[in-house]
Amino acid sequence: MKLENNPTTITIQNFTTESGAFYASFNLSYQLFGQALHTAPIVLVNHALTGNSQVVGSQGWWNVLIGDDKTIDTNKYTILAFNVPGNGFDGILIENYWDFTTRDVARLFIEGIKTLQIEQLYAIIGGSVGGGIAWEIAALSPKITQHLIPIATDWKATDWMIANCFLQEQILKNSAKPIEDARIHAMMCYRTPESFKLKFDRTTNEQLGIYNIESWLSHHGEKLQKRFQLSAYKLMNQLLKTIDITRNRESFVAVASKIEADIHIIGINSDLFFTVNENKETYETLKKYKENVTFQEIDSIHGHDAFLIEYKQLDNLLKGIFVEKSSRLLREG
Repeated sequence: MKLENNPTTITIQNFTTESGAFYASFNLSYQLFGQALHTAPIVLVNHALTGNSQVVGSQGWWNVLIGDDKTIDTNKYTILAFNVPGNGFDGILIENYWDFTTRDVARLFIEGIKTLQIEQLYAIIGGSVGGGIAWEIAALSPKITQHLIPIATDWKATDWMIANCFLQEQILKNSAKPIEDARIHAMMCYRTPESFKLKFDRTTNEQLGIYNIESWLSHHGEKLQKRFQLSAYKLMNQLLKTIDITRNRESFVAVASKIEADIHIIGINSDLFFTVNENKETYETLKKYKENVTFQEIDSIHGHDAFLIEYKQLDNLLKGIFVEKSSRLLREG
């Protein structure tokens, strides 16, 4: 597997956000994994809130799914991953986070794809906010990919999502330990009561004199504090809140039915963040107007985070796209 360890930067000139903020130049960084660019089908992987372009390798956040001989096999595909501008992984931060929407990030990614002289992607895949960005990319450029795979996400932020993002923003603005406290709240949305019971079952940490669930939440808060910047968290939270492919456009059906890609919606039956009922509603609505759309479901007690945990199920759901089709392409070639 060929691996670029450090992000490469593309400079995008004269970019104006949806809100009217003008940037004379904008730096967009990315990493490539697997086969050399333009020698194999290209898969764009969009990261989630605390993720980055390092999708595989020793520090890769999705290396159970992507890599040599994995579901998305780096021996067969080129993996492209952009950093959401302002996520801090590439050293770039954005203080005016309110300038940006998910669609702005999608526009920047499309500019990056054009700069890399990519005419069409094989697939765009992303979980959570990364999946929301995937929806926005496909809505902006309906011919850009053969497969659109939004996981644990939806084409819009619901009232429930907006409410949670509002609370996150209040914590980030007002807490004495903003990143830690916001992360503690977020972890309670990413998991479920059943997941917590299975993992902790009201056990205690005798050394600290607290419940293990409290110790675990504190650990995750402290861990994120050490590697994530406040402005990055504020920006990513803003992007979650602004997922909406219909904003200032026509209806969902009018926008989504123009997407030429096969759309593979994957929900999680216990997701408290992007609920499976919203995924099903999206599918039921769209299938009346578009034949090449499917819905599949991860069965898990672990909630939103299941797309990072239930890799065997995800492998089964995705192998028809990445394993069987790649084998057929090789035979035909």
